[in-house]
Amino acid sequence: MGRIKGLVFDKDGTLFDFTATWGGWTQGLIATEAGGDNGRRDDLARALGFDLASEQFLPGSVVIAQPTDRVAQAILPFVTGGSLSDLIARMDARSAASPQVPVAPLAPLLGDLRARGLRLGLATNDSEAPARAHLASAGISGLFDFVAGYDSGHGGKPAAGQLLAFARACGLEPASCAMVGDSLHDLTAARAAGMLAVGVLTGPARREALAPEADVVLPSIAGLGAWLDGLG
Repeated sequence: MGRIKGLVFDKDGTLFDFTATWGGWTQGLIATEAGGDNGRRDDLARALGFDLASEQFLPGSVVIAQPTDRVAQAILPFVTGGSLSDLIARMDARSAASPQVPVAPLAPLLGDLRARGLRLGLATNDSEAPARAHLASAGISGLFDFVAGYDSGHGGKPAAGQLLAFARACGLEPASCAMVGDSLHDLTAARAAGMLAVGVLTGPARREALAPEADVVLPSIAGLGAWLDGLG
């Protein structure tokens, strides 16, 4: 195994704790779009795969790994007025303003990776504009060489387009890069791109779900430095 020269990170569930960040966003989205109609509220929750009583995402929730447009399509039948593009714009605005809960102190962790000479990228199924807002709010925008959302022109995960675009932008061979993410979408994209697949357990997926598709599963991105050291 050659030396890793680039790391591509997923955002939600990888850099930022998934449930702590997106549980509140989803509750707010449901409340706003329901407009006080309890029947519509319940329909929205079911479409999003969100349990209102426990405030938890259900397995297979469309919010967990699907791009923003797919989430919007899932709830559009239960939203009154406006087009799909109007709904996506409202969701993006809510997303950009949503407080993010980092899984670890991100600036020193990512700064250490940069100090090792690694190029860093972000590949998310969120829209690009909110993703950039989240990086900026965490004070880590300047640590990334490449940022792509599902709407950046490279497609979304589990396809390989975003990852291959990162490698091209940084002048790296995909085989010298690793994709770091919390979902099977991330790991499938890594395989499709010819990159190493690094799973983390800071999203909804359990180790037993990620392990068959991953080269390694770490508790969180805080373990990346030790993993890289172990590669030699």
